[in-house]
Amino acid sequence: MNVKALNLITLILIIIGGINWLLVGLMQLDLVAAIFGGQNSGPARIVYILVGLSALWQLVPLARAFSAGETLAERGR
Repeated sequence: MNVKALNLITLILIIIGGINWLLVGLMQLDLVAAIFGGQNSGPARIVYILVGLSALWQLVPLARAFSAGETLAERGR
């Protein structure tokens, strides 16, 4: 798997995690737990772990953007 694909997959997982936390904050609904049978179920724990690892992975491009002195959002200006 190339880095671009991995970045896209991890970004999607981070978005899923963010939406899940939004639902927890607004409605006290953990959608991942609801879908996979509770927070302690194997599949839910795998999703939580993958989201967390995705966040760690995305620290690398973030650090590169800051070390280059620009972010992707600034490139379009």
